[in-house]
Amino acid sequence: MTPTTRFFLPLLSLFAIITILIFALKNLLASKGIDSNVLLVANGILLLLNILVFVYQKNALSHSNPNVFVRSVMSGMMLKMFVCAIAVLAYVLLSDKEYNKKSVFIAMFFYLFYLAVEVSSLMRLNNKRNA
Repeated sequence: MTPTTRFFLPLLSLFAIITILIFALKNLLASKGIDSNVLLVANGILLLLNILVFVYQKNALSHSNPNVFVRSVMSGMMLKMFVCAIAVLAYVLLSDKEYNKKSVFIAMFFYLFYLAVEVSSLMRLNNKRNA
């Protein structure tokens, strides 16, 4: 299995699990006042962000200076946080006063799940002992 596959497999698995759960629990979510469309969009945004950040971090792993990798992780987290904040702000402004706070809160938990998968995958990719 290539290093890229080792990273993308858990990431795509998480995306598939979350998407399947959202579709399977759509009626339950609606009865609790949670908008499943917001969750699906958030899940897609987080997948795309993680793929983008992975490409950046994979290049940093091959650099001889370990500080480059640390900076790439920090800038990747900052990029994801800014994009999430902009997405929430856009959702609130576009939906006026009808925005769903519960859906936004659940979507922020999705961020934590993706972060855990990203960190564990990158730690497996980093084979350097002194990094």
